[in-house]
Amino acid sequence: MTSPQFPAPGSTDIALSVRTHDRVGERRTDTAWLEETWADPASRIVPVAGNRFPVDEAGGTVRWQGAAELPDQGLRLFLGMRGEVAHFALVVEEPTDDGPWAAFRSVLATLPEPDAGFMVHAVALAEWHASHRFCPRCGSPLVSTAAGHVLRCAENDHQQFPRTDPAVIMMVTDGERALLGRQAAWPEGRYSTLAGFVDPGESLEEAVIREVAEETGVHVTDVAYFGNQPWPFPQSLMVGFFARATSTDILVDGEEIQDARWFTRAEMKEQAEAGTLVLPGGISISRSLVEAWYGGPLPGSW
Repeated sequence: MTSPQFPAPGSTDIALSVRTHDRVGERRTDTAWLEETWADPASRIVPVAGNRFPVDEAGGTVRWQGAAELPDQGLRLFLGMRGEVAHFALVVEEPTDDGPWAAFRSVLATLPEPDAGFMVHAVALAEWHASHRFCPRCGSPLVSTAAGHVLRCAENDHQQFPRTDPAVIMMVTDGERALLGRQAAWPEGRYSTLAGFVDPGESLEEAVIREVAEETGVHVTDVAYFGNQPWPFPQSLMVGFFARATSTDILVDGEEIQDARWFTRAEMKEQAEAGTLVLPGGISISRSLVEAWYGGPLPGSW
């Protein structure tokens, strides 16, 4: 197998993949420390209702609060430390004040680090708690432990851990062209890299090969790791790859993919500038893959 000439892993910044805080896992079971730290006025807490949380008037930063400003009810999640400051989330049913609140998706592209990293952690945990309320073995209620990072069955003591669904996302090329696809529900002109979830018992590289073949009929080899991105909608880990096509005829599945096309760099640039090709937003690893292959920034995004 030859080595594809793609950017080396870690050579391209990928949004949401920056280490913003020390998760301090050993503190998650220290009940006395958690209680004391929660009440510390220096600690920062963000309430989360569904996937919404308080933001400033411009929607650009999280409105972190202290325990004295928040209700006593709610599920406490310890996120970790940034420097000497502890950060928590409080899962609540409704917004806790009359200030502006925003859904994660609506502000994801503008949230700065470290806010974005904290909110990926907080929203992913909140989504997990919302969807995992009962023991899968016996149906008994699950009880939150380890500062929100473990659920324990009240009846049989069986533990549940936060779920992460691995998905592969790939830039397929044949040397001078890149393969992009679109779903039927997307607006006209919107194209993206191919992606799909990993099957049980399947390696990441096998998933890349299978997904590309299933969705477009194109066969690939030389699957090369690019980077990864946590994607809490609701609980995915997007693992990015490049892959070299060994066939170029396209036969879309008509279900997940409505259309797929090969683009040269010149075609991609020309159509993106004209607005007839709309590429993924800059916050997504898909955009990072596209621009890493293209060799620089491209205009326009979702």
